[in-house]
Amino acid sequence: MGLLTDQPPEAYEQIAREAEEAGIDVLSVFHDLLYQPAIGPLLLMARVTEQVRLGPAALNPFTLHPYEIAGQTAMLDLVSRGRAYVGLVRGAWLERLGLVERDALRGLQEAVSIVRALLARDAAGVRGSRFTLEPGTLLAYEPLRAEVPLLVGTWGRRTAAWAGTVADELKLGGSANPDLIPVVRSWLGSSPARIVVGCVTVVDEDAAWARERARAAVGPYLDVVARLDPTLGLQEGEEPPLERFAIFGTPEQVAARVVALWEAGADRVELGTPQGRTTPEGVRLICERVLPLLR
Repeated sequence: MGLLTDQPPEAYEQIAREAEEAGIDVLSVFHDLLYQPAIGPLLLMARVTEQVRLGPAALNPFTLHPYEIAGQTAMLDLVSRGRAYVGLVRGAWLERLGLVERDALRGLQEAVSIVRALLARDAAGVRGSRFTLEPGTLLAYEPLRAEVPLLVGTWGRRTAAWAGTVADELKLGGSANPDLIPVVRSWLGSSPARIVVGCVTVVDEDAAWARERARAAVGPYLDVVARLDPTLGLQEGEEPPLERFAIFGTPEQVAARVVALWEAGADRVELGTPQGRTTPEGVRLICERVLPLLR
């Protein structure tokens, strides 16, 4: 399950308890531009759970320095007692902050090197063109684990190929398209990296209402991802098929969409915000009505 940081603090704790009890494997928190930082909800959820994996999907090294990413990861891993993962992504809408990255892949590569060096207390340093860690620079505390699982989010072939060499998981954020999964698997080559598919999800007994709510929620993301899907061949001005970018409908319909993604090769399906008429209501419906259909 993936959560946007638009809930009050107590809501995250209740959601985490319900999700873990229902059998959710992973709770991700988005770090979307101009929303609250993901680390707050993640720490709240870590304190009230015991088994579910937790992590940001995903942090952006061009707005949050890799040193800070390493520190937040170490803290989450400590509070969760070794259940953290860290997600990294290039990010979107950075022009609003006056940020233009001409070689985002190199920046991601250097960010991963720095985060890993700091967590492992490797004093060799990292000399990059975008980010640098001087030799002998170590954290002033001992991280719980020297290595934390890495997720890289991308729709790009070059970035996916690189992610396959360093990441445990590759995430297609904003996709619900089964046809895209084997294409991305080919980009990964022989890499054992797991493919994660995550998108806007709306579950409701009223399927028509769920569709319209999903259409409204996915709108801002379509401008970023709709033309990136090589399986669709969209022409200029052509409306993207909503079913390829969001999961919506009755509990039975949502469960069927998840199964279709699994059958296409997804290793993990992340049901994202807003989940339902409200996030707590949607989470409850997913836990009580969708998950039993997937066991």
